[in-house]
Amino acid sequence: MIALLETVFPVFLIFLSGFIIQKKFSLDIKSISNMSIYILNPVLIFETFYTSKMNGQFGYIVIIQLLLLIGLILTTKIACRLLRYDLRTESALMLTTAFMNSGNYGTPIILFAFGKKGFQEAVLIMVLQAIIMGIFAVYYASRGKASMKDAILNIFKLPNIYAVLLGLLLQYSHVPLPDSFMQAVDLVGRASIPVVMLVLGMQLATVAVKDFDGKLISLGTVIRLVISPLLAWGICCLFPISPLSKNVILIIAGMPSAATALLYAVQYEARAKLVSSITLVSTVLSFISIALLLNLVK
Repeated sequence: MIALLETVFPVFLIFLSGFIIQKKFSLDIKSISNMSIYILNPVLIFETFYTSKMNGQFGYIVIIQLLLLIGLILTTKIACRLLRYDLRTESALMLTTAFMNSGNYGTPIILFAFGKKGFQEAVLIMVLQAIIMGIFAVYYASRGKASMKDAILNIFKLPNIYAVLLGLLLQYSHVPLPDSFMQAVDLVGRASIPVVMLVLGMQLATVAVKDFDGKLISLGTVIRLVISPLLAWGICCLFPISPLSKNVILIIAGMPSAATALLYAVQYEARAKLVSSITLVSTVLSFISIALLLNLVK
């Protein structure tokens, strides 16, 4: 209950604000989202990679995220084989189970729960997830319509990868940046989190549960909210990471389905209504599941 009130409830209120304003005014979500994608997020990522020292923990986080992705893909494939779902349904489920909402939802929760140090690790995971989604989510959404090469090339169309490279280059080249410049960077970076939270609330206002399939929605939601953090816990036990890193990874692994995956499903016609339904249901239920996870790790 304490975690729900102190951490999850404030985040819920921000999401709700975006939800209400979108329902009332029907704002142009794409324009606000593009501002976040092309300005706010890259600035936050640049600041994080310029100021944060990369150590052995970062290498372990990368490996853990990749192993978690493999575990979720295998879990979803096995479930689809056992239940005899076709390839198109498997692809739609994969978009909702293998990719979590680490950006709009995960980073603010970590900031509220673990402060700036945990937040820096959450940003690292957010970047990794963005790269993973840019390759694998596009692949699963576009099976038969786009190649893996095209999916990989899409990564380089977004500024996040360049923000990472520039931040690391300047850090390891020991290039000092003026305080006034870094103050401006910090100011813009701070705007990133509340904006992406409002955008998620606005996106949820446009999502609806359609062609309700309780079995499929339950399967996707259980894998995303229950099996994913369990897999993450097991994988984390294999590596000598700090308690903070483990907690951050566990909480982000328990995030609901990524809203970005829904955009891919719509673009490539990968059963978007099913992806939309699981995204909405998993997000609503996550306010309880995330609170339970926080009570377990704190």
